[in-house]
Amino acid sequence: MDGILVIDKPEGFTSFDVVAKVRGMLHTRKVGHAGTLDPMATGVLPVLVGRGTKCCDILPCQDKRYTASFRLGLRTDTQDSSGRVLEEKPVSVTKEQVKAVLRDFEGQILQIPPMYSAIQIGGQRLYDLARQGIEVERAARPVTIYHCRLLGEGSVPNEYVIDVSCSKGTYIRTLCSDIGDRLGCGAAMTALRRTEAAGFRLEESLSLEEASALAREGRLEERILPVERVFSSLPELRLSEKQSKMYRNGVRLDSRRLEGAAEKGTDLRIYGFDGLFLGVAYVNEEDELCSRQLFAIN
Repeated sequence: MDGILVIDKPEGFTSFDVVAKVRGMLHTRKVGHAGTLDPMATGVLPVLVGRGTKCCDILPCQDKRYTASFRLGLRTDTQDSSGRVLEEKPVSVTKEQVKAVLRDFEGQILQIPPMYSAIQIGGQRLYDLARQGIEVERAARPVTIYHCRLLGEGSVPNEYVIDVSCSKGTYIRTLCSDIGDRLGCGAAMTALRRTEAAGFRLEESLSLEEASALAREGRLEERILPVERVFSSLPELRLSEKQSKMYRNGVRLDSRRLEGAAEKGTDLRIYGFDGLFLGVAYVNEEDELCSRQLFAIN
């Protein structure tokens, strides 16, 4: 039982809560997740099962996509509506002004991580310091916003809904807050839904209720996707029977003797002579095929 189960995380659950639920459904302890979601957020959470947990740090696609709502004129200590209100003020910003300013945030930008985040400074989590009322200086970090588009207005005055595609490490609530600052009135995120993560889309995810129902029927394992799915964008390399055995035993292979080896440093998905997915590797400066991660059992 190895692979990836795509869950539509419900509001109010932590990512670890979802992992705990799946552990109970599948009766296995070896379960993790890729891409943490805050409790107020919903949407795509790839849950890694069995040897699938090995792929967390080497996912080739780390980009994400969200639908987010924010309200102008509201500032909170968490940059979202779950936090303590710091300021509320009247807003005279138009929809066209919002639409225009969103373009300023596309491309590579610098973003200061929020105090309520899991980043460590000096060995302490920022959110632990924030809960003590301590604010520390944080260095701005480069992130990439591939697109930031206005979808429309929200259900309350001065609320807007955006579609954001971004790189790993982007804080959407910080983006919303920065948009409000650029407009001169501040903003706080009011809702967040992740629609894509690690190459998986919302359409292929299961709610916890659906997953639980399948588990009771003994069919949840049928929805576990193979580990190799997340590496489908990488070039493929097939090994001979002898090479497969050597590779699975940790031997570095001479890439010049392999058929179809890629350029140095390029990640490859490796298959054995029998078509079994073995793992992910790269060619080093000495022309050796080196494993980044081995998924097949020796």
